[in-house]
Amino acid sequence: MKKNILLIGGSTGIGNQIANNLKEEHNIIIASRNKGNLDTEKITHLEFDVLKDDISKLELPDQIDGLIYCPGSIDLKPFKMIKPEKFEEEMNLNFFGLVRCVHGILAKLKKSDQASLVFFSTVAVKVGMPFHTSVAAAKGAIEGFAKSFAAEYAPGFRVNVIAPSLTDTPLADKLLSNDDKRNRMDQRHPLKRVGQARDIASLATFLLSEESSWMTGQVIGIDGGLSTLNVN
Repeated sequence: MKKNILLIGGSTGIGNQIANNLKEEHNIIIASRNKGNLDTEKITHLEFDVLKDDISKLELPDQIDGLIYCPGSIDLKPFKMIKPEKFEEEMNLNFFGLVRCVHGILAKLKKSDQASLVFFSTVAVKVGMPFHTSVAAAKGAIEGFAKSFAAEYAPGFRVNVIAPSLTDTPLADKLLSNDDKRNRMDQRHPLKRVGQARDIASLATFLLSEESSWMTGQVIGIDGGLSTLNVN
């Protein structure tokens, strides 16, 4: 049976790959600022800016069975160079935007037999890393919210979080802009490569499917072993 799956953001990178994984079997709606290179014959695109727009105003199906919140940022700087306003920006995009979206479609999610929600964190929440203070703080908020939300809405909703390490997407262009940078980032991981969009999208696809129907409240690391292995 086809499900209605809503992606917030997702016209590029991991979200785009998730949409392509699911588009043959489900009704996919992407709400983002631009279409990117979406297959608009099989994927519905709605113009939406998570920082400005009210999701309840969009023409969405009455029932939503899956939600993926994709917006994020990679702005790595020493703490002394990050103004407090930057922390607020990171929280607004990563966390408060998510809260506004979930709140705005809550009634639609409740109409599903068991809605599956997938959020994104970062390996830097579990493993302290220099220059990650603002993004780790914002993503850490997502992890705490997801677990409490999963408990409050079980069994009607399943809520899981994916915590990747560096993944080769447009968001990471600055960190992977030449062969030397890419090699250094590859070597940081026990599996000796950075992630690909398909790696993360495969896990998200699983979490949206019935095959993961006994999973909720989990933070799942998919990080080339970075968070758990020391092979140096």
